[in-house]
Amino acid sequence: MAALDWRIVLVRPRNPLNIGAAARAMANFGFADLTVVEPYAPVWQETRSAVGAEAIVQSARAVDDLREAIADRTLVVGTTAGSRRNLDREMISLADFPAWLKKHSKMKRAALLFGSEKTGLSNQHLSYCHALVRIPTRPACPSMNLGQAVAVFCYELARAGAAPGRGSRRKAGGASRPGAAAGGGAARSAAKLRAPAVHLSEPANLHSLLHVFERAERVLDRVGFLKPKSRTATLIKLRRLLLDLGLTSNDVKIIGGVLAQIEWKLNHP
Repeated sequence: MAALDWRIVLVRPRNPLNIGAAARAMANFGFADLTVVEPYAPVWQETRSAVGAEAIVQSARAVDDLREAIADRTLVVGTTAGSRRNLDREMISLADFPAWLKKHSKMKRAALLFGSEKTGLSNQHLSYCHALVRIPTRPACPSMNLGQAVAVFCYELARAGAAPGRGSRRKAGGASRPGAAAGGGAARSAAKLRAPAVHLSEPANLHSLLHVFERAERVLDRVGFLKPKSRTATLIKLRRLLLDLGLTSNDVKIIGGVLAQIEWKLNHP
């Protein structure tokens, strides 16, 4: 599996020991990009002296909003036990997560979200995720300590070869091996030369997706689609739908242009 550019995001953590343990686990398995959303200020200052993970914690970013933490990511994965959430999508077991990642290998800049020790990730937070993953804990005790959960996920990603700098190396084959027949390698090279060039757009990052979503929200407000009582729930469902479409950067430009024209027409009847 190709290694991904992972960012570990802790949303509203409260315990400095947990933040330090999470940073230590990241260092253990080769992860270095840590962002903390709305950290409790005294806790965040205490965590700066976490033993064994000073470099990771000192270079970590503290932001006020989840969207800022994931704006440049093309893949966002939420972690949840799911026991206290009304989820409208199937959760992926951690054991099946590497196979799921192989199907989404083009989305190279990834974020892995962990919620606070007390409440986990809210439905609002989860609505920004392309996928939800759970550690298969026992139903009688579904939630895990934050630092331990980060450690388990980082270990599994490293074991699957998806950690930063740990992707599987492509083995040399065909004519590149000593003694290999030249005919097969030449045929493959000729086939590659004859193949037409295909220019595929990169997956859209969260910043561009949310920019389009905000424009769509304004249009839907103007045409009366969003009702006051159900507005929040409807927007969460629509945001999840947008993420599930797997749009590319070119897709987003086209949809954005369509919505911009609709919005202009609504403003200039």
